[in-house]
Amino acid sequence: MRVLALLVLLFVGYASPLLIAAQEDSGPSGLKQKYEEVKPQLDKNAFGRPLHLDSGDANGKMRGDVHAVLDHPFKRVSEGLSSAKQWCEVLVLPFNVQKCESDGGKALKLYVGRKPTSPIEEATQLDFSYAVAAKTADHVLVKLSAPTGPAGTKNYVITFAATPLDDKRTLVHMHYGYSTGAMSQMALKTYLSTSGADKVGFSSENGKLVGGTRGVMERNTMRYFLAIDSYLNTLGQPVKARLDNWFGATEKYAKQLREMSRDEYLAIKQGGGKAG
Repeated sequence: MRVLALLVLLFVGYASPLLIAAQEDSGPSGLKQKYEEVKPQLDKNAFGRPLHLDSGDANGKMRGDVHAVLDHPFKRVSEGLSSAKQWCEVLVLPFNVQKCESDGGKALKLYVGRKPTSPIEEATQLDFSYAVAAKTADHVLVKLSAPTGPAGTKNYVITFAATPLDDKRTLVHMHYGYSTGAMSQMALKTYLSTSGADKVGFSSENGKLVGGTRGVMERNTMRYFLAIDSYLNTLGQPVKARLDNWFGATEKYAKQLREMSRDEYLAIKQGGGKAG
């Protein structure tokens, strides 16, 4: 039952980023080709910023992809997101990640609570390997991965790729997903029939915002993308500024992303949510 409770939290959207491997990165040329493909959606969308979100689920594999243009020079993005410690500071922003530890090199550990206020001693530890797969003057690719997780989930990975669009802007792609097992599928079914029944994502189908598993993926994908963006927005500033920035960013999409008040979020994070 404890594992089932944790897995239900994964689908709420403020637990750990359990992820499935993305397609092989195609380098800066591939990113720019994709930019041309989705430029109409980047120029006009419901997000109010140059961002394209795609999601899907098939055969127990759920995925989310964000292509976006960030108002940061490529150097800031590349240098700001090139170490495990930096990624820990990103990944503790969502509600239920209580702590992140890095070894300074090739691994990090996330501690995920069953509830945002659960004692850290009760948190579940998730171990990720970390690698900068590519880093050149016009391209960076970061991968975090873990082969297994609770209740038969597997093949976890975050991929983040970036290339300069011009001197002031950077084109990025973040991929997010996970493979489910029998128990995690049961937890997802439970969540979608109870507390997640009325929650929606961002895409429209037949004139309505998607729900179900696509809604889950889109909410989670946006939370982690906004964590990346907020971290870059507040480099060199106190942690409080980063927390405010992330919560404020999620509030722009409150229909999909609100889970608690700003005061509740800050109280939880200022008492925990540590990176190291």
